Amino acid sequence: MSDYMIRGMAANDQVRFFAAASTNTVEQARITHGLSPVVTNALGRLLTAGALMGAMCKNDTDKLTLRIQCQGPIKGMLVTADSKGNVKGYVSEPELLLPAKDLKEAIDLGVLSVIKDIGLKEPYMGDTHLVASNIAEDLTYYFATSDQIPSSVALGVLQNDDLTVRAAGGFIIQLMPFADEEIISYLETRLKGYSVTAELDRGKTPEDIIRDIFTDPAGGKSYDVSVTDTLPCVYCCDCSKERVEQAVISLGRRELAAMIADEKPIEVVCDFCRTKYSFAPEELLRMLSEGRVKN
Repeated sequence: MSDYMIRGMAANDQVRFFAAASTNTVEQARITHGLSPVVTNALGRLLTAGALMGAMCKNDTDKLTLRIQCQGPIKGMLVTADSKGNVKGYVSEPELLLPAKDLKEAIDLGVLSVIKDIGLKEPYMGDTHLVASNIAEDLTYYFATSDQIPSSVALGVLQNDDLTVRAAGGFIIQLMPFADEEIISYLETRLKGYSVTAELDRGKTPEDIIRDIFTDPAGGKSYDVSVTDTLPCVYCCDCSKERVEQAVISLGRRELAAMIADEKPIEVVCDFCRTKYSFAPEELLRMLSEGRVKN
């Protein structure tokens, strides 16, 4: 089944939610980058979070970037997403050998940056320290401190014995400013110990998970859930030779002249999809002669 996301409102519009099934998306990242189990777990969570937060964007042209720079051996990760469900990412150390569950050891101390490009002169960037190094709790902390939005973030990746991704997904639940104490108390109790990984492993869909959260048979509580949108969730890189050429031009006149002097083609590899682009010396000379190189 194709990956997808849902977004909507619950509890008489006191809560908004975003939920995703991202198994194929994470598996594509694993294959593309040759990820080890612990890195599949880490980058898979960040990809799911990026897709969910991309769904929060208001305009079709908005872009969102999540970046983690850390002291752990994974060193760093970067994910970008748009409002249409397209997401991509890469990691500094894709083959890190640690058990899949050892996220905290792999990431350790560091900084989470959320960068929003919404068409202004400069993108908005918010930084927070990693407080748990498991990505979900770190984003919960980010929403509370940078956006002042009480939130609950859950992310999970399960892998088969052959290291393929068995299930991946997650949710973000956020309280609206007028949420009353009843729903706040309910969610605090209901989400305590809630395992999105366990629910994904049972084959539950994003709709199942959200409806399950807002229904508590034991406590006799049930809240309305309204899914307002369904979006795809796809690992998708929009690189092209034209885009990569701009990156080569940005190296500057001196660097390009040195490459031309070598009289050998250069190869540039996209960080996100590992596609290789080759530029012959003649193409580099054309870039110089067209006057597009600034320095």
